[in-house]
Amino acid sequence: MRFRIRGLDAGHFAVASLAIPLAGPAFAQGPEAPFPPALTTPAPRDGARDFDFEIGAWRAHLSRRLRPLTGSTTWVDYDGSSVVRAVWGGTANLGELDVDGGAAHIQGLSLRLYNPATRLWSISWANAADGALTPPMVGGFQGGRGEFYGQDMLGGRPILARFLFLDIGPNGFRLEQAFSADGGLSWETNWISIFTR
Repeated sequence: MRFRIRGLDAGHFAVASLAIPLAGPAFAQGPEAPFPPALTTPAPRDGARDFDFEIGAWRAHLSRRLRPLTGSTTWVDYDGSSVVRAVWGGTANLGELDVDGGAAHIQGLSLRLYNPATRLWSISWANAADGALTPPMVGGFQGGRGEFYGQDMLGGRPILARFLFLDIGPNGFRLEQAFSADGGLSWETNWISIFTR
């Protein structure tokens, strides 16, 4: 997903701007395998209602690491709101994010689509700054935790991106984004969002 943030010299914050191959040599097992084996086969259960917890209005607090994968330890905080609406009977949803902070304003739209054949969800992002929809990150939920993976480019080099949905409850949840420049051997968290009712 690519986040273009008005008011920042950095120009953009990138996640998942390349499509995820769900089969083929990219999913060979071994230390260079970029995604968990769970993404190579259909999920064992129907997860069509897995995003139901997020439907509704939320207060949003997020922290964003400036200059990810450069060794930066500088974070900027934002506050605002998020509203998520179910569509297609809950097998898709639209989330609107509107936050301010760090001399910047972020407005974004997330699109989540459930694929009944693979039993996996995809997440794409669009932002108000450029209106472009990114290719999806793909994943699902198991044991109260959501994991989604995608590929991207950052500073001209290929990276992997990961979303984690954590601490899911009726009144809140946490979303963390991380990048990997070493094929998924290590991850650097660069975006932490806390959503509360």
